[in-house]
Amino acid sequence: MKIQSPPGATPLDDETLRGLIPNLSTQQELDEFEAAGIARATLWAQSSRRLQQDLLSASGLCLLHKKMFEDVWDWAGQFRLRQTNIGVAAKDIQNELGLLLGDVKFWIEHETFSAEEIAVRFHHRLVWIHPFPNGNGRFSRLATDLLMQQMAEKNFSWGRSQLGKLGEARSAYIGALKTADHSQDYDRLLRFMKS
Repeated sequence: MKIQSPPGATPLDDETLRGLIPNLSTQQELDEFEAAGIARATLWAQSSRRLQQDLLSASGLCLLHKKMFEDVWDWAGQFRLRQTNIGVAAKDIQNELGLLLGDVKFWIEHETFSAEEIAVRFHHRLVWIHPFPNGNGRFSRLATDLLMQQMAEKNFSWGRSQLGKLGEARSAYIGALKTADHSQDYDRLLRFMKS
């Protein structure tokens, strides 16, 4: 199967595609399988005490990714082992993730930033680290919403659009992430997350 990744997404190479569990032949079928898994994982995450306790741990984040994609990819919940077009070097994933999670716990405990500022910084760095072979944007958005719930805040609207599809919302989202990458200015990304 040849899959066309949207702009800004990690391309699905042959090695990654070998991990595809169902027999799919089109991008639409893949999108539908992944969407169904994400919907199930979202329901599970909202009631999982284990995840609520472990969300800010590497094992909790791996479990969340696994639950989202376990019916589609045999590598779901496992850190990537090779370099992709986005993200830190594979060998640095665990270290960078540990630094991020430590920072977030500190920010929450010491009220360093508002809940929204903590969430936008968490989301940006999680996407920037890009821990998994694929699904990092969707995973990072769900993890961010779960973090907001833990901080007793409302979820973001994320441009009220499916960001996996080509269009203005996806372009705005990718542009906002790139702005944060280059300037550490999170205003544009936060505005998008709230739009």
